Amino acid sequence: MEKLLPLTAGESEPIVHCGGHSHKDCCERVVINVSGLRFETQVKTLKQFPNTLLGDPLRRLQYYDPLRNEYFFDRNRPSFDSILYYYQSGGRLRRPINVPLDVFLEELKFYQLGEEALSKFRDDEGFIKEEEQPMPEREFLKQVWLLFEHPESSQAARIIAIISVMVILISIVIFCLETLPEFRDESDVSLPLVHHHLNSSVMHPMPPQSNSEDPFFIVETICICWFSFELLVRLIACPSKPAFFKNIMNMIDFIAIIPYFVALGTEFARQRGVSQPAMSLAILRVIRLVRVFRIFKLSRHSKGLQILGQTLKASMRELGLLIFFLFIGVILFSSAVYFAEADHEQSNFSSIPSAFWWAVVTMTTVGYGDMYPETIGGKIVGSLCAIAGVLTISLPVPVIVSNFSYFYHRETDCEDQGQYTHITTCPYTPPPSPELAAIQRKVHSHEKALHREKHGDKELIVPSSEFLDGMVLTGNSEVPNKRLVTQV
Repeated sequence: MEKLLPLTAGESEPIVHCGGHSHKDCCERVVINVSGLRFETQVKTLKQFPNTLLGDPLRRLQYYDPLRNEYFFDRNRPSFDSILYYYQSGGRLRRPINVPLDVFLEELKFYQLGEEALSKFRDDEGFIKEEEQPMPEREFLKQVWLLFEHPESSQAARIIAIISVMVILISIVIFCLETLPEFRDESDVSLPLVHHHLNSSVMHPMPPQSNSEDPFFIVETICICWFSFELLVRLIACPSKPAFFKNIMNMIDFIAIIPYFVALGTEFARQRGVSQPAMSLAILRVIRLVRVFRIFKLSRHSKGLQILGQTLKASMRELGLLIFFLFIGVILFSSAVYFAEADHEQSNFSSIPSAFWWAVVTMTTVGYGDMYPETIGGKIVGSLCAIAGVLTISLPVPVIVSNFSYFYHRETDCEDQGQYTHITTCPYTPPPSPELAAIQRKVHSHEKALHREKHGDKELIVPSSEFLDGMVLTGNSEVPNKRLVTQV
């Protein structure tokens, strides 16, 4: 058993003799108890990071238990292996495999490893840095911005978000219904002509109506008024106009209302004979098609669409590889099937470009059957094309699925993190009771008297094994309340 030395004045940690050496940095050790699992390390190891909980003697002093001569933390035990290794390795932080990400982050915050270590750990784990959300300086504009931009801020903001989602859905339903033959307006030249062949009944389209009488136009106008009002209010209340126009979601909102006004202006110009009918027809059909992108406005209020967007953004390299592989396969197999079917009189492949469509639908395993090989050589090429397509698609797809799983679980973990509160580790602050202090003084006096009888007035050195029930002497009569460290 090693001998314990009491602290001298000015020392912040006790000294333990080791191998006859008296150098303080060589042998000074501390005992750390994490929920019953005891660790022992050198003080100089913890002092490498003096701004942390364990590295600062004053911060960890509140968790010191003088009766058991150790620092006690009621925290997660598997996480402490990595936290202690952070000190031992000089700053290398690795999360144990069996510890969840949110639990380990909570432990890092408790042990106060610092923002730099947390930031580096988030980068290693693949976290996307969340940009700080700026707020308007004026209080009124701040409340308006929270009302329209952050649905989670209040109940009124949630109601506005629900109204916005309902208006988007109504607009999309109107866009689809007005193309039905029953509700079709024959005066609307932007809709393509469709010839219906019905055996039992004949559909009668709606008679031509003016814009003021058309119910679809009225509902569309109401929806556009809401979209315009919402965009204008957010533009006025936004803290930064350049950042507002750089946001892709705001660009989608702007594109959602532009087709209405362009189509309205084009219709007025066509009625007055200012523009050419062919040009007006092309513009109206393009504008009508652009209206379908209004569905992306739902991504502002849908976590699922946001996760999908993040997945596609993180998987651009894999998507590029997938398209590149398909392009190579289409060129190879369309050329091969063209020459394999060249001697067939009624071949469906008149040229290599005409075989591109067959190669695409075969490699993607769709197989419409509108074009197919008829010779033995063509069927062999088709079989190889189908097998190559399955292999080509299966290679990058798992990476994309993994990215989606990561973003999905990260989102759900962040939502669950706020539902739990970790128990607070109680610092050992109460002083010992008077009875315990009297027992300690009696034991100390008895041991000191025995020592003087045997060794004279030499300094008292008491091994920790002489104390019962885990009690360790916290000081002597000359230097009271000093701490000692024992060997584990």
